[in-house]
Amino acid sequence: MPVEPSVISRLALRGIRKAYPAVVANDAVDLTVMPGEIHAVLGENGAGKSTLMKIIYGVVMPDAGEIRWNGNVVKVRSPHEARAMGIAMVFQHFSLFDTLTVAENVWLGLDRSLSLIEVSARIRAKAAEYGQDIDPLRPVHTLSVGGRQRVEIVRALLTDPRLLILDEPTSVLTPQAVEKLFVTLRQLAQTGCSILYISHKLDEIRALCHRCTVLRGGKLAGVVDPTVESTASLSRLMIGAEPHRIEHRTANQGPVALAVKTLSVARLDQFGVALDDINLHVHAGEVVGIAGVSGNGQQELLAILSGEDPRALPQAVQLFGSPIGNLGPRARRARGLYFVPEERLGRGAVPTLGLAHNMLLTRQDGGAVRAAGWIDLRRIREMADHVIARFNVKAGGHHAAARSLSGGNLQKFIVGREIDADPKVFIVAQPTWGVDVGAAAQIRNELLRLRDMGCALLIVSEELDELFEITDRLHVIAQGRLSPSMRTSKATTQQVGEWMSGLWSTEEPIHAA
Repeated sequence: MPVEPSVISRLALRGIRKAYPAVVANDAVDLTVMPGEIHAVLGENGAGKSTLMKIIYGVVMPDAGEIRWNGNVVKVRSPHEARAMGIAMVFQHFSLFDTLTVAENVWLGLDRSLSLIEVSARIRAKAAEYGQDIDPLRPVHTLSVGGRQRVEIVRALLTDPRLLILDEPTSVLTPQAVEKLFVTLRQLAQTGCSILYISHKLDEIRALCHRCTVLRGGKLAGVVDPTVESTASLSRLMIGAEPHRIEHRTANQGPVALAVKTLSVARLDQFGVALDDINLHVHAGEVVGIAGVSGNGQQELLAILSGEDPRALPQAVQLFGSPIGNLGPRARRARGLYFVPEERLGRGAVPTLGLAHNMLLTRQDGGAVRAAGWIDLRRIREMADHVIARFNVKAGGHHAAARSLSGGNLQKFIVGREIDADPKVFIVAQPTWGVDVGAAAQIRNELLRLRDMGCALLIVSEELDELFEITDRLHVIAQGRLSPSMRTSKATTQQVGEWMSGLWSTEEPIHAA
């Protein structure tokens, strides 16, 4: 974006430093954002991006450095002060109250002179203006991760910000939703609103952003025009090398490991999705993917498969031919079925517990828990250290609380914890959500390594590129129904997009081995 030399910057950071006991998150970082500019901040997990954004938003105070807002030196002491200045932020880890409705959550951050009815009307109007589908009366706990992200974005837009900070805004959005979001952001930029856009998706940054500041190890690695950079050059600037290539070999299928037969389950509440005659099978030694727009039954199906929802008939879910539909998560793990949920904090990990103790959520094997329930602290620390090292998790050691990790590093730890158990059947929701390109390649290669060792993998993801890259077969879920499967090698984005609307024929050929 061409900028007149006389134009005063919307935001200027100079020499920002923030250190924690175990790490220097930001080391003399400079950043300049002009009015109406869409400015990317790029870096691998733990590079200091989120810390820098929290400093701008007043969540974290810097140890040193200067912040200028519209040319004036300011101190942003709290999010309340940031919002008063015209700064809004959508966090990677959502800040919504699960027990409140969408409207009640939004109301908390707006002018209290507005009634709840007026807030609901504004939500509907703003959502319609930007092509978002949001029900103000729906309780937040019934929303998918993608649905919660849309709420956060609309809540930020309702404040009419002059600077909007988006931390991994498209991590769980479909390609169609991403395009709608990009239209929204370009419209905002044309009004003079500046946008700070944090993402690991290099193709998005090249398509959307005017400039890009790259961080590596908490330091400034460079400022570039992403429109003239390649994905490879941005990767090299970000991680010092190009990511590992995905090694996807032809599947060597074994017997059916996981089977779902004529599964129908009523919805739990008015906002849920009923599952209707779901049929699915995954062979040992293959990766099967499930695509779909969030809120079409993914959560309900995953709850049935993991054992969190015990309402399925025993024969409806089978593991190597044995009925497990009535078994809980622990009994399924004992038989080799492991599971990664899409929500990191609260389900995948306990935010306040250290990584070693978070191992115990699903890993009570290998001597971690001894006779009479005694916990071997030394053993769980060793297990945590092994996962941290194997998956290059940037953390302050096994004592570090889960909530202290960046989103990508926590994802690496959670996925690594389950992979390290050598599962026979592995079900993963959003495996590389918010993970940098290098770590995403590592996780995907690890998933393929499991497959080549004979594990059966079911991947539920809203990232089509990811599903096309690592799966052998694909299904699409829409309104609680599951499409026939198709060979990934024969699938097209257009066909998958049509099926996401439920437009498939029950007579479709099933391209399964």
